[in-house]
Amino acid sequence: MPSFEIKHVKMSVPRERLVALMKAQCQVFASTFNPEGIRMGNKVLRQRLKGPALAAYYPRKLASIKDVKREFGPVLATWDDAEEDRFEYIEELKQRGKSAPKKKKGPPAPTPGKKR
Repeated sequence: MPSFEIKHVKMSVPRERLVALMKAQCQVFASTFNPEGIRMGNKVLRQRLKGPALAAYYPRKLASIKDVKREFGPVLATWDDAEEDRFEYIEELKQRGKSAPKKKKGPPAPTPGKKR
């Protein structure tokens, strides 16, 4: 009785055929065709935007005293307690000599002994 031996023959599929299959697969499933595997950021770009969620989390900004002052100027007399407290604090620092130094005006003075 003749015995049949099954030989496993490995057949390799040409790369062009695999690339064509990948291309068709990407068209069917609406994914990005990227055979070289280049990093393109599609994973990040597919995600939902976070802006609307963050904007909804924080309360809307109301008009501040600064905004009213800027809008109406000298026509309307306004009083900003926080700003007045800040000015008071700066004055106290100046009296003790602990405030920020004055800004320099004009070009720097030439130093004697230094030649170019």
